[in-house]
Amino acid sequence: MTRPTPETLAHSARRARTTAEPALDADPAAARTAVAPAIPAVRPSAPAQVSGAGSLVRSLEALGVDVVFGIPGGAILPAYDPLYDSTVRHILVRHEQGAGHAATGYAQATGKVGVCIATSGPGATNLVTPIADAYMDSVAMVAITGQVARPSIGTDAFQEADIQGITLPITKHNFLVQTPEEIPRVLAEAFHLASTGRPGPVLVDIPKDVLQAPTTFAWPPTLDLPGYRPTLHPHGKQIREAARLMANARRPVLYVGGGVLKAGATDGLRRLAELTGIPVVTTLMALGAFPDSHRQHLGMPGMHGTVAAVYGLQKADLIVALGARFDDRVTGRLDSFAPDATVVHADIDPAEIGKNRHADVPIVGDARHVIDELIAAVSAERAAGHGTDLGDWWTQLDDLRKRYPLGYEEPADGTLSPQYVIKRLGEIAGPDAIFVAGVGQHQMWASQFISYEKPYTWLNSGGLGTMGYAVPAAMGAKVGKPDTVVWAVDGDGCFQMTNQELATCALEGIPVKIAVINNGNLGMVRQWQTLFYNERYSNTDLGTHKHRIPDFLKLAEALGCVGLRCENADDVDKTIAAAMEINDAPVVIDFVVGKDAMVWPMVAAGTSNDEIMFARGVRPAFDEDEI
Repeated sequence: MTRPTPETLAHSARRARTTAEPALDADPAAARTAVAPAIPAVRPSAPAQVSGAGSLVRSLEALGVDVVFGIPGGAILPAYDPLYDSTVRHILVRHEQGAGHAATGYAQATGKVGVCIATSGPGATNLVTPIADAYMDSVAMVAITGQVARPSIGTDAFQEADIQGITLPITKHNFLVQTPEEIPRVLAEAFHLASTGRPGPVLVDIPKDVLQAPTTFAWPPTLDLPGYRPTLHPHGKQIREAARLMANARRPVLYVGGGVLKAGATDGLRRLAELTGIPVVTTLMALGAFPDSHRQHLGMPGMHGTVAAVYGLQKADLIVALGARFDDRVTGRLDSFAPDATVVHADIDPAEIGKNRHADVPIVGDARHVIDELIAAVSAERAAGHGTDLGDWWTQLDDLRKRYPLGYEEPADGTLSPQYVIKRLGEIAGPDAIFVAGVGQHQMWASQFISYEKPYTWLNSGGLGTMGYAVPAAMGAKVGKPDTVVWAVDGDGCFQMTNQELATCALEGIPVKIAVINNGNLGMVRQWQTLFYNERYSNTDLGTHKHRIPDFLKLAEALGCVGLRCENADDVDKTIAAAMEINDAPVVIDFVVGKDAMVWPMVAAGTSNDEIMFARGVRPAFDEDEI
C-alpha cells in the first residue's frame, strides 16, 4: 500500500471542506446567507422511464439550473437530445475553456452553482484550466463531461482521457458514474458539495453507454455523503479569546479575504469594523466586501497593495484573518511577514488554518457566523469596560495614507494613460456595474483605480491568474445578471486567448462590454523585464501597436460586436459613454495606451513586505520607532 505524502493529506483535508448550506434554487442573496437543504424543495416526481441522458437533464431541471454552458461531442451527445426540449437554457460556446470560465463568472455574480458541459477526451481536458481556476478561487461549479463507453474505458479508445484522475488534485470532489440509476443522486451530491462548505468545482464524468441506457427517474434522491458534515458555528471559547485580544490590541488589523463574500457576511463585517474601530484590508478576492470609500478601509494588501495596507499588516500586533488564506502575494517572504502579530485565523476550511502562518487562535466556522458571534463577544468586552484607544495607530496609518496615496504619472511621451482610462471607466459605469478583469497590469489597475462600494461587483482570476478569464467570465456574469452593466477589463494579451466567445455573446444576445487595455505587450511580464532583466524585452511585444495585428476594431466587428477605438485622453469619456448607450450588442473598445506604464506600489516576488516600493526607485520613508 502506498503511504500518502503530506501534500496528499493536505489536499484531502481541503477536499473535505465545510460551510453554510445555501438552497440551490434560492435567489442570490438568500443563496449566500441562508442555511437550507442542498436539494430544492420541489414536488417529488413520479417515477418515469427515461434514458440516462433524460435522467441527467431532468436532474438539472429539478436542481433549479436555468443555464448551462457547453459544446456537444460524441460521448456527451446523448445528453443533448433531451436537452433540446428542456427548460434549461444551453449556451453554445466556441471553446470548452470559455464554457468553464462562463460558469465561474455566472456563479461569482449570482451566488448560484455554475454548470458547464463538455465531451470526452479533448473536450474534457479543455476544462482543466477553468476547473483549476475555480478550485483556487473557491467557486461553486459543476462540470459534466461525457466519457467513452464503460467497456472501452482503459483501452485508449478514441477521445478517451481519464478526466477523473486528471482533475483529482483540482476538484473538491469528482465522480465517474457507473450506472444510469445513480445519476440523480450523483448530480444532487455534486451540487451539494459544490455549494456547501468551502465552495469548489465538482466533476461528474458519465460514460456514453450510461447516458444511452434505460433507467427510471424519480426525485428527490437520497444523498449518500458519510462524513461530510460542514462546521458552521465556531467554538465559543475561541470566539471569546479572539474578542479579548481585539479589545486589548494596540495595532489590530482585520484581514478580510474572499471567504467573507462566499458566506454573505459583508453586512456583519461592516458592523464588526465600526464597533471596534479596527482598520480593514481587503484582498484581491475580497474587493467590495467592505466599501473602498469607508474611513476604516486601508485598501488592498500584498504585492501591489497600498502602502498603508501593507505596512498596517506588517506592523500589526494583532491580525484577525477572516476567510483569507495568507497566500504569498499578500505575505511576501513568509518568514518576515508581520513578525510581531498575534494571529486569529477564522476559516470555513480547517486545512487552511496554520497552513502558511501559525494561528494563535484558530477558529473553524462559516464567516457569517464567526463575525456575528465576534460582534456579540466584543460587545460583551466593551460592556465590561475593556477596550484600547486606537488613536495613535490611526494617526500613523492616516499619515501613511496621506503621504503615499494611490496615483500615477502621465506618460512622458503623450500616450494615453491606462490608469486614467480605468479610473474613468469606474466613475462613468458607477458602483452598480460588475467589473471582470483578466490577469496582469490591467487587473491590478482595475483593482486600484475602480472604487468597489458593493459586494459581488468585482470578478477576477485571483489564485490561478488565468489569462483568458475575463471575456467568458463576463459573459457568464451577464447571463446571470442580465439587468446589470458588465464590463470586462482585459489586456491585449489576455483578450487574444478567448475573444472568440464574443461570437457566442453576439449570437446569444449577451451585451457585454469589453475594454481592451492595449499596450502592445504582455504588460506585466514586460514590467518584470524592465525591473529585473535589464530591459531585455524577450518575446513580450505582441505586435498590436506597431503592426495593429490583430486590428481589434475589425476583429470586434467580425465577431458581431460594435467596435470602438480610443487613443487620447480627450476621447475617453465620450467613448465610454457611447459604449454605455449600446445595450443590444456586445461592445469592444480598443484603448491604445502607452507601453511603459507600470503598476505601483510593488513588493518584488520573494522579498519582504518591508521592502515595498512606492514607485520605481522610491521606497516609503517610514520611522519604525513610531510603531
